[in-house]
Amino acid sequence: MSKAELSEDELNQKHAEKMRRKKEARDKIIATKTIEKGLLVVHTGKGKGKTTAGFGLVFRALGNGMKVGIAQFVKGKRDTGERHALEKFSDQITVVSTGEGFTWETQDREHDIAAAREVWEKAKAMIEDGEHDLVLLDELNIVLRYDYLPLEEVLEVIEARPTMKHVVVTGRNAKDELIEAADLVTEMTQVKHPFRSGVKAQVGIEF
Repeated sequence: MSKAELSEDELNQKHAEKMRRKKEARDKIIATKTIEKGLLVVHTGKGKGKTTAGFGLVFRALGNGMKVGIAQFVKGKRDTGERHALEKFSDQITVVSTGEGFTWETQDREHDIAAAREVWEKAKAMIEDGEHDLVLLDELNIVLRYDYLPLEEVLEVIEARPTMKHVVVTGRNAKDELIEAADLVTEMTQVKHPFRSGVKAQVGIEF
């Protein structure tokens, strides 16, 4: 019998049976996933959205009543939409940053190394403690790319973290060793960007 010859009820029954079989197969797969652990998540690539994705995980964790730590290595204390939103969760969140940000224009390497070290020491404390459930290391990949922090030290601290602690790292050019250590890696690929068409940064999209 062709599909066109089936009644609406019969079509609905076939669809329901198909969905039931799919659910059974999915449930069987899910049942085999028994490991529970804190994840190392890396968002990298040349496309936009790495920090945005990181903050998406932050807000998901906050919505589940988790305690979150955020360390911003490059951007400093900028006036952004996410910072305003995070103020509503002040009892659940700790934010540290480089203050005035990095000195790309002056190329003051010693200043940038000191700034990175200052934030890293605070981030390390949040990674090692038993208080924070998730720690976002925003733009850490940039810091590692310029060798402002020893990669080996960073990996050692992350890998020795408490079992259920999640760590999220953002920034382009993630080191191969970090990618290898990660549980989840997403590479953002830029296909099109409004800046190239003369569009300036938009409130609510860029900041």
